[in-house]
Amino acid sequence: MVRLFIAIDITDSCRDALSSLQNPLIGMKGRLAIVDPSLLHITLKFLGEVPGDRITSIISALKTIRSPSYEVDIRGIASNNPRRPRVIWTEVRDGGRSAQLAGMIESVLEPLGFPSETRPFRPHITLARVKEFHPDLPGQLREISSSESSGCASMPVSSFLLKKSTLTPRGPVYETLAEVTL
Repeated sequence: MVRLFIAIDITDSCRDALSSLQNPLIGMKGRLAIVDPSLLHITLKFLGEVPGDRITSIISALKTIRSPSYEVDIRGIASNNPRRPRVIWTEVRDGGRSAQLAGMIESVLEPLGFPSETRPFRPHITLARVKEFHPDLPGQLREISSSESSGCASMPVSSFLLKKSTLTPRGPVYETLAEVTL
């Protein structure tokens, strides 16, 4: 079994900008697991644990997707829940293009037995996960979200990736199994 997900990779310049957005998170109250900047990405679909012999059919299905390339604007800090955050992320604005791409991925993978996501798709890049909540954390996030506006404007999206994730005690290790050009 291999753990798989489909994602949009980000450029090195965006990675650097997002790394600087993570800096204020390091001193926050509670316990946060900061995502290694080299692992930052926009998840389009998480497939979970999949038998290795299914990878070829997944890649074949993904390669049938036809979509024009587009631009995304990545900036600011937000969270999944303003009162008790579990995930801290940066927002991705793209006029719904990533949601359309995620929908196409859902439709080609559903016949292969991968159920469609029931929650609405919201593109984001996870910067940190809250491992231990502290009551001051929401206020600290509001404070930095109003002052932090750096990010990467107009990052091009011209492909997406099928990635393998291997969990280790030091964190996940990602390997690209296929790239699909838009």
